[in-house]
Amino acid sequence: MLIRFWGVRGSLPAPLSTAQVKSKIAAVLERVHPSDLESSTSRERFLSTLPPWLFGTVGGNTPCVETRTNDGERIIFDAGSGIRELGLAALKERQRPSVYRIFFSHFHWDHVQGLPFFGPAYDAAVTLNFHSPHDNLEKTLRDQMRSPYFPVGLDVMSAKKTFTHLTGPVQIGKATVAWRKMNHPGSSYAYSVTEGVKRFIYATDTELSSEDFIRNDDNAAFFGGAEVLVIDSQYTLGEAIEKYNWGHSAFSLAVDFASTWGIRKLYLFHHDPSYDDRKLNSIWQSARWYIDHMSIRGVDVQLATEGTEINL
Repeated sequence: MLIRFWGVRGSLPAPLSTAQVKSKIAAVLERVHPSDLESSTSRERFLSTLPPWLFGTVGGNTPCVETRTNDGERIIFDAGSGIRELGLAALKERQRPSVYRIFFSHFHWDHVQGLPFFGPAYDAAVTLNFHSPHDNLEKTLRDQMRSPYFPVGLDVMSAKKTFTHLTGPVQIGKATVAWRKMNHPGSSYAYSVTEGVKRFIYATDTELSSEDFIRNDDNAAFFGGAEVLVIDSQYTLGEAIEKYNWGHSAFSLAVDFASTWGIRKLYLFHHDPSYDDRKLNSIWQSARWYIDHMSIRGVDVQLATEGTEINL
């Protein structure tokens, strides 16, 4: 199973500004010494020492995460602005995918706004299978692509389209996709993909509560022992307290949650659009400090970054 991040921001896209680019360049220049510029080797060595927040970016697109199963099935979670980049990349593949299965966590703008710009949707040779536990799936997708919100309707997309209201797990090849309702205004759903003994969980837009930590059969069956968890961690703990009931979680709670359910790899996701790369890097470092400070074992925490691939 291959997992790739195409969009990792929450609420709205957050592209790098001119001021942020200038700030990165200035910070790099402050670190460089004449000896770092003597040869291509010294330059490469210098660049390798730069922190991730300087030499790169977390990315500014809203949620879209792709999963490719071992037998080639394409499963996409959410259609934020990142799905446009996914589509552009797919059009360059030697053997273009002919079937995409898109699962929606919910229909807030940041999770659907990229769909009208998904290139493969306008290819008659493509099939798009849309899935959601919400019973108004087709109407919602059509409504966001009508005047005055968008100049053309969903029917302009020449791909064949199906709309599936989920009532239970879905078998896709040898993989099983299950879902679970989470705590978020408007009802957001987490998804798990199980293929063989490997399990990946996508749990965007959730405000973790005490009920999520209860060791009962339902929680254990969905969360327990997953290899990878991608979860909403938009806030610091102070912000989570201040913004109680807004539907998002603190990074420290995400760490506690992964530890509770024996999840080995945790990716902090749905980054606040007001946070620049340096701030997000500091949150990642704080999460790592928290793991050490609390003597939490077996949890590797990472920052969800556009372009990152995870192999299971």
